[in-house]
Amino acid sequence: MHLPAWRFGTPYESLERETLVHFLTGEPVAEVSQVGGGIVGRDLKKADRARAALLAIDPEEIVERLQTAGNLYANGTVTVGGEPQSPEQFVKCQSATTGLPESLCRANMQKNMFVLSNLDRILDALSRGLDPAILWAGYGVEQRGVTVSYQPQSPVLGLVLPSNSPGVHTLWLPVVALGIGLVMKPGSQEPWTPYRMAAAMVEAGIPPEAISLYPGATDVGAAVLGGCGRSMIFGSAKTVEQYRGNSRVQVHGPGFSKIILGDDCVDDWEQYLDVMAESVAINSGRGCINASAIYASRHTEAIADALAARLGPIEVRPPDDPEAKLAAFTIPGAAKAIWSQIEGLLEAAGVTHATAPFGERFVEGERCGWLRPVVARAASPEPEIVRAEYMFPFVTVVECPQERMLECIGPTLVGTAVTENEAFQRQMIDCTHIDRLNLGPIPTTKLDWLQPHEGNIIDFLYRSRALQVAAPVAATA
Repeated sequence: MHLPAWRFGTPYESLERETLVHFLTGEPVAEVSQVGGGIVGRDLKKADRARAALLAIDPEEIVERLQTAGNLYANGTVTVGGEPQSPEQFVKCQSATTGLPESLCRANMQKNMFVLSNLDRILDALSRGLDPAILWAGYGVEQRGVTVSYQPQSPVLGLVLPSNSPGVHTLWLPVVALGIGLVMKPGSQEPWTPYRMAAAMVEAGIPPEAISLYPGATDVGAAVLGGCGRSMIFGSAKTVEQYRGNSRVQVHGPGFSKIILGDDCVDDWEQYLDVMAESVAINSGRGCINASAIYASRHTEAIADALAARLGPIEVRPPDDPEAKLAAFTIPGAAKAIWSQIEGLLEAAGVTHATAPFGERFVEGERCGWLRPVVARAASPEPEIVRAEYMFPFVTVVECPQERMLECIGPTLVGTAVTENEAFQRQMIDCTHIDRLNLGPIPTTKLDWLQPHEGNIIDFLYRSRALQVAAPVAATA
């Protein structure tokens, strides 16, 4: 299979191509055309056409077409790279190049379909009931009779996409329904979701000139970020720091999501073991919403041991095994390097390795590697391992007095607070470095799609401004 670039809907085959291979066998899976940043820069001069093509269609019709696209994406056969691709073929390809077990690929497909299937409800919630026609016209009258205006900050949204988890694509799926085009640099190992989603959208009636796909090297990502008025990028903590303060770029990096057991509930910690295990291990621990730390004032050794007994025995299985729960690290040497780093962190004073009795954590393959779940216990919030996050089931159970927890947890994408103490709940609600808050035993990985996952996409793409319209002057006889 050959995946060409899409230059606002027009396929473009490049002489320079990258071959994607199966992470276990090395057999070729697909060739992907590679473009340079110069092509992106030239094409973006015509970006206004992407938005114009969408605005020519009624916004409610756009939503209906996207709902159809969601069904095609998850259940239909669509044309990808000039060839028909069934859902099962998609799963095989995605697993082959990313190392994700096929069962997890299917689960992520369902997430993406759910968002598109419920797009009308999601948009209504994110916009707080705003009539979508107002975004199309630029202004209109709300239900209260107030004139409002929303100005698009870019005709397209640039996306520098990752390869770690297909679930992140839920963040950009509503964009087309907001009258904004898509300019995507696919992940080098996971081009499958953006290509299949784009194909499904076009087959459902979304104008092809509203969508671009630019596979390529780092200069392509730089061109996307530099040329689009609004962009998203997914990356490491270093990437987050690089774009901190840049209002044109929304950065999605490590989540450092956490579970906090309040003093009033911690003695009943066994009741919450399922919530903890799911938060750490679901989707092979690859998401920014997976918990990387659990804070408690006491019982931390027992919690770590119980969690280790639950997760430690998980073994590496073939990707087509329905029971496979661990994804491979497909870059040669990556798993080994990460494990060497973790070994160093585990040697720090006050740190114990709870999963050590359950066998080796690093499993080396001929072309790749795996890391089996790691549960550590820290006697205080001081060791460096407390602030670590990795793309596999990894968690540190941290002993910390409740009164110090909020000052110690640091940036937290999802915080699950298991407490019925109203004063402590109030502190959680007021805590500015917790982005998404769950009050009660809710897994960090359980999202409510009617609420923003990480920043409201509408607030990012549109600026609310004042606009007044003069009454028409009466004609004179």
